[in-house]
Amino acid sequence: MSKKAVIFDLDGTLTDTLKSIWKSANLALADVGLPPFDIDRYRYFVGDGAAELVKRALIADGDKELVLFDKMSESYRKHFEKYVNYEVRPYEGIRELLHALKEKGILLAVNSNKPQDRTVNVIEENFGKGTFDILVGQSDERARKPAPDGVFHIMERLGLMKDEVIYLGDTCVDMKTGRSAGVFTIGALWGFRDRQELEENHADAIIAHPMELLEYL
Repeated sequence: MSKKAVIFDLDGTLTDTLKSIWKSANLALADVGLPPFDIDRYRYFVGDGAAELVKRALIADGDKELVLFDKMSESYRKHFEKYVNYEVRPYEGIRELLHALKEKGILLAVNSNKPQDRTVNVIEENFGKGTFDILVGQSDERARKPAPDGVFHIMERLGLMKDEVIYLGDTCVDMKTGRSAGVFTIGALWGFRDRQELEENHADAIIAHPMELLEYL
């Protein structure tokens, strides 16, 4: 069956958002009296939503009991509201891929663990309104990735069957999400993680440049 839709992860797949997360989290760590981390550490703190990011940073900084969790979470939320688009940019080849997919009549969706309002903000700031057919961020209405809820919601809204969907992401969370939803799952090498992680989490395919996705339609 030919593919009718591509569901994209956001952070590390569509846009390089690492600096926005790094800046916001390091400011929040400073607010609770803890030292900052180098930006590369955040490649492995991200992926499971803001709460897990805060937990991982605190534990790595020695707060294994998460005594400062509530205070840092609130601080991170405030900083991230300000810096959500700090030096954020689409990855090379992403705009070309989106254009090519739209020309072929492929539906476009986003499934992110970033909060819903922040997901919309980043997408509209970088790609404009109307580029994607549906945007799904973290919400109390659905379990976050790697649960397949967001994928199922998108499929229901767009009238899609599993065999008609490609899921593209850059982390183990994305591979687990796509596979748990039963859709063809592609790992992106330009994001936050490496080939080994994508292979170990059973990506159906792995690509080094966005335009390579067109081979799997």
